[in-house]
Amino acid sequence: MSPSPIGIFDSGLGGLSVLREVRALLPHETLLYLADSRYAPYGDKPQAFVQARTLQACEWLAAQGCKALVVACNTATAHGIQAVRERLPLPIVGVEPGLKPAVAASRSKVVGVLATANTLASDKFARLLHSLEDQCRFVCQPGGGLVARIEQGDVDGPLVRERLQTCLAPMLEAGADTLVLGCTHYPFLSETVRELIGERMTLIDTGVAVARQLQRKLAEHGLAADAGMGGNTGIEPGANPIAVARYCTTSDAEHLRRMARALLHVDAAAETVVIEPAPISL
Repeated sequence: MSPSPIGIFDSGLGGLSVLREVRALLPHETLLYLADSRYAPYGDKPQAFVQARTLQACEWLAAQGCKALVVACNTATAHGIQAVRERLPLPIVGVEPGLKPAVAASRSKVVGVLATANTLASDKFARLLHSLEDQCRFVCQPGGGLVARIEQGDVDGPLVRERLQTCLAPMLEAGADTLVLGCTHYPFLSETVRELIGERMTLIDTGVAVARQLQRKLAEHGLAADAGMGGNTGIEPGANPIAVARYCTTSDAEHLRRMARALLHVDAAAETVVIEPAPISL
């Protein structure tokens, strides 16, 4: 058993939705969250940049003593996780759009996929889509601009609603009854999506599946913390255990603290960290 932290990495704030599920399933683990917000979002960045920066961030987390890593970003998983696995001898869990559970959930066999343009253009996504296209029709839409709005704490403003309506319309017209939230930022839009479409589509995000996969990996490697270790040690009765996580960002720590409060409803300290070398030229 190990009290060492689990590193959770995202280009920005989207991975907080994964952290929420990890904490719910593994309450005794210590978590270290890293947002590379200086360069967020990754969805419109060159693939070479995403790969290089994902590796740099994960190497930083490993240097902090993390026993396992979660790459809680679809774009970083698509373009960078293979390089991380080749470099670091740690259990590493990535994320991908939940197409498989969406196929299982859909009755109409028409599924909408909302993801970043970079994720939709990745070879990894193309392979996943190809493996399932004989079972279902997929209507894919890039959520351009949504990540940037969420990074500013806007999950239900006019621009967000307008963009969501534009993305959702062709899915509904095609008869989709299931919507894949193919970016870890997008679960924070769930309430707004529900206001726009009601119960016409089942929403699929992968946070719970990622947490379960992490749980399996920790058990497989004998790295799980027990009830006397890590995350819940010293928490006052009734306190939110998410607040025990260490929150780090490559940008504005106060902004991360405010967004953790807004998105997770916790008031936790945050810190700014410097991760070098600098990324390749954009």
